[in-house]
Amino acid sequence: MAKKLPKTDVVVIGLGWAGSIIAHELTEAGLDVVAIERGPWRDTARDFNIATVADELRYNTREELMLRNRQNTITIRNNPSQTALPMREWGSFHPGNGTGGAGNHWAGITFRFQPNEFRLRSYLLEKYGAKEMPSELVLQDWGTDWSEMEPHYASFERLAGVSGKAANVNGEHHEGGNPFEGMRSIEYPTRPMDQPYGPTLFAEAARNMGYKAFPVPSSLISEPYTNPLGVKMGPCTFCGFCTNYGCANYSKASAITTVLPALIRKNNFEARTSCEVMKVVMDSSGKKATGVIYIDSSGDEWEQPAELVVVSAYTFENVRLMLLSGVGKPYDPVSNTGTTGRNYAYQTANGVQLFFDDKNFNPFIGAGAVGMGIDEYNNDNFDHSGLGFFGGGSIRVTPIGAAPIGYRPVPPGTPKWGKEWKQATVKNYLSSMSIGCEASSYTIRTNYLSLDPTYKDPLGRPLLRVTFDFPQNDLKMAQYCTDKVGEIAKAMNPRQYVESPTKGHWNGTPYQSSHVCGGFVMGADPSTSSVNKYLQVWDVPNLFVVGASAFPQNPGYNPTGTVGALAFKAAEAIRERYLKNPGEMIA
Repeated sequence: MAKKLPKTDVVVIGLGWAGSIIAHELTEAGLDVVAIERGPWRDTARDFNIATVADELRYNTREELMLRNRQNTITIRNNPSQTALPMREWGSFHPGNGTGGAGNHWAGITFRFQPNEFRLRSYLLEKYGAKEMPSELVLQDWGTDWSEMEPHYASFERLAGVSGKAANVNGEHHEGGNPFEGMRSIEYPTRPMDQPYGPTLFAEAARNMGYKAFPVPSSLISEPYTNPLGVKMGPCTFCGFCTNYGCANYSKASAITTVLPALIRKNNFEARTSCEVMKVVMDSSGKKATGVIYIDSSGDEWEQPAELVVVSAYTFENVRLMLLSGVGKPYDPVSNTGTTGRNYAYQTANGVQLFFDDKNFNPFIGAGAVGMGIDEYNNDNFDHSGLGFFGGGSIRVTPIGAAPIGYRPVPPGTPKWGKEWKQATVKNYLSSMSIGCEASSYTIRTNYLSLDPTYKDPLGRPLLRVTFDFPQNDLKMAQYCTDKVGEIAKAMNPRQYVESPTKGHWNGTPYQSSHVCGGFVMGADPSTSSVNKYLQVWDVPNLFVVGASAFPQNPGYNPTGTVGALAFKAAEAIRERYLKNPGEMIA
């Protein structure tokens, strides 16, 4: 029996980007906020000390910053006819654990989605007509638009100190930025990062082919910066230990480097770490959340009542908590009814590796988000008429840093071990590079999230079951975009280049990206969405679910900038509208 605690104004589940932003914004409004985090408290000076953080075995191989599979995992399958099996170790994606969440170990690439992405289905039907739409796709509009999203993107970029170059500020066009991005209200807070040799070489080749190369927007900042909360950050040093690692230099923006240092000083904020939320408690009507049940590190069970509940965990846990709490109707792919679990999406990762004889890239110099990119083959930036698919990808060179255990670039046909493998490693370590294409993931009826009927976590709750496979639409897109990357690679005159488009079925074993999206999506129609444009649950007005779980599909960009923008959007709606008139916010 859970012990009941005194009531608070707001309970927030998860202290990653979304939860930390919302907690800060609501404490600023004078509300008492209790945040509950499954993992430990993390702090840069203690957890990511300069003497210990550059440990590839600890952080990259053994995945210390990730959720332990023993704590919780998922089951996976490609289609509803299969029996899902548990992931015993993380491969395809890396859920974070502790304050800061996955934002501690992210790469830092911080794109805004393009304006048309927020009304994607309507836009494509208007431009191409229903006959061009692949029948397998179940694309949806977001229920919001660029004019509503842009100010919140700006807020997130100021918070994180994002480095980049704008192409269009209030209708005034500038050279050097991404010509395909939507009109911005402000320039990036900090200048673009300096570029290593690989991105510079790629950008030169791309420009010679007529493409508009631009610096990848980066939350690994380029210069000293103080954000609007008074938190100071330092410039990136290109140490090469970034993706899958914390940052010892206070250079990589995350909740623990930009928000929590200010938030923990507030008297009306309390964080409870190493606590597992079991479910959101609903009243007898099912139309009001009354708080949450959680278990602490000692195994004691508590009920935290609250006037307002904000669920802002990783995508998988957002959806699982809603299913465990009986919020919304579970999605059924056969009848195409229900919304909880609907429209799960991922990311389609492609690339080309290049081997040179006359180049030295010093690949140990790197950072998660330093690089140059082009967007001519992303989303609908090119004509899709007659191609048989929609979508595209962000093409870029972003050298993350070649750590000594995992980086062994050798051409196909090289033995996996022995003298020839060692010789090939020595020959190619300094003189190889890759061009990536992080591409869209478009939703289909049989890609969804549900509760597993067999496997349970250590607390006796069903695991989340992920049913996902790459649609034919996305496989066609992957081949088309990879061919375009191959043309650029060929123009760079390497000794050899190897194309690797996404092919076949999704395999959960190799890491691909942590960009899991959807399952509790936003929209204007309660029959096809779980939350409205303010991230407020339909028919449960005091419950908000915030994160990439709200994406109806995933464009060819990294999701974090949009997660941050949605957090600011939800917080503003609560502060400016809900608190003044509690209830469902429609218009």
